[in-house]
Amino acid sequence: MTLHSAIAQWGRTTALAALFWTGSLAGAVSPIPTTPPAPPSGRWRDVTLDDYRKHLGELTTLVQACANARDLKNCDPLLVGPDDRIPLGNTANAGRRLVRYGWLRVLFSKAEEPDAPSAPPDRSTKSASGSAGAQPSLPVTSTLLKQAGLRLAADLAQANAASPAAPAHSLERETMAQVLAGRDFRDLEQPSVRDSIEERVGNWLNHLLESATRLRARSAWVGRLLVWGFILGVSVALVWALLQLERRWRVRLVPDDRAALSSKAPSARKWQLWLEDARRAAATGMWRDAIHLVYWAAIARLESRRLWPADRARTPREYLALIAPEDPRRAGLTALTGSFERTWYGGRDAAESDYRHAEAIASSLIDGGAA
Repeated sequence: MTLHSAIAQWGRTTALAALFWTGSLAGAVSPIPTTPPAPPSGRWRDVTLDDYRKHLGELTTLVQACANARDLKNCDPLLVGPDDRIPLGNTANAGRRLVRYGWLRVLFSKAEEPDAPSAPPDRSTKSASGSAGAQPSLPVTSTLLKQAGLRLAADLAQANAASPAAPAHSLERETMAQVLAGRDFRDLEQPSVRDSIEERVGNWLNHLLESATRLRARSAWVGRLLVWGFILGVSVALVWALLQLERRWRVRLVPDDRAALSSKAPSARKWQLWLEDARRAAATGMWRDAIHLVYWAAIARLESRRLWPADRARTPREYLALIAPEDPRRAGLTALTGSFERTWYGGRDAAESDYRHAEAIASSLIDGGAA
């Protein structure tokens, strides 16, 4: 054998051994990528674990047949078939692992050739490579076929092993249940349409304020304009509110002749008529009604003298509060109001003496009003 043919034979054997051992390391029990790169179309197929085990058994038989008869019929690379994509779990969404058989196809293509006999190294080659050290001996094809059978048997044993059960995560589930049962998650509910609208409005306002902030950073006058505009708006609103409040008080304090003529005001009816009705009720022994009518006779008399603006919605206590503390009529109206409230609103029985006392007080108020 010449030096050229020996180097060529050594190169082919080295490449075959490197390809075999690279495939062996790739198929070892190591972390399996869940998303392997997709091979060309038609080179792989999606199979179940049972199909994968069946394919491994067939490949083991092929390797044994190829090792026994090293010919094209038993060592045809096409007999290996396509690669397998096997599932990684029992669920429908589980990932898949791609198992490649390219190393076995290359081994079958080299198995058709007989093993090269080991030749003594050439002297010139030995002298030339003596300084670099002797080349290691490489396994022959027969040895590689035996190792391929062992590898396929190991893969089949691994595939037949029961897959570990998925963890139950009972502790995690219990912890999550305790968290969700807490007070913070007790009243959770789906967001309503109103919540969605409020969130959109809030996001729009935040975006508007962010835009104003960025504009203020570029132009200093924008910030001053916003501040002074806000102060001016608050001042205008305050002045308008004070004007409205002053107008309401002015309308309340000035007597309104049209309101006095209303049928709901006590002064719309003459005080003499109130007093006559009170005396007729007293003549029939209706003392409570008589005190009630004599009270309104006094109120109508004082209201007709413009002591306060006419308003039928006032209560007896409000009428009393309209008289100044230094007014001499305040004491009489206070006594008449107390007698009226006790008999009319308090539900107490009234006697003739109660009515005579109330009429005397009303007469003094009426005479004082006339004065």
